Amino acid sequence: MIRSEPIIRSEPIIRSEPMIRATRILRARAIGPGEIVDRVVLDHGDRHRRRVAMRGVGGLPFLLDLAEPAVLEDGDALVLEDGRLVWVEAAAERLLEIRAPSALALKRLIWHIGNRHIPAEIGEEAVFIADDHVLAEMVRGLGGTAEPVERPFRPEGGAYAGGHGHGHGHGHGHEDGHRHGHHAHG
Repeated sequence: MIRSEPIIRSEPIIRSEPMIRATRILRARAIGPGEIVDRVVLDHGDRHRRRVAMRGVGGLPFLLDLAEPAVLEDGDALVLEDGRLVWVEAAAERLLEIRAPSALALKRLIWHIGNRHIPAEIGEEAVFIADDHVLAEMVRGLGGTAEPVERPFRPEGGAYAGGHGHGHGHGHGHEDGHRHGHHAHG
């Protein structure tokens, strides 16, 4: 599979005219007739962007220039200033597929994974996380299985995805009259 990469600073695009910008995301469910001119294949980390120079698999250079950071989902399209579309494809990544002998045991594993504040994709019978030998041993120690797989990673958005929340680093002290229930991270 050919994968597109964000352009690395040491590989500047030399152009005599300004680079075309992608300023909107067209979600997969809304894509209709349109001119798809290229595609980008991005891993989970590279699908969380606001502004970055990119080059499609077919060679089209463009500037992703969104008003605010967004998650690009598999099957979405980036809308270029001239109306053409660049297809977004989730790249296969090395993940751990975590399973348990029962639904209750899987729920317990999900709790332990969530307690570590790592991205997780939760399915009906399995959970997927980035490959990590320490977490694989933890899962096995708790009675689950953790097998390496290669597939696109589509983790949950989290409690504060798409809205304002008080996460860590919210920019004000705790003298503001409300508590946040902060705890130690280990």
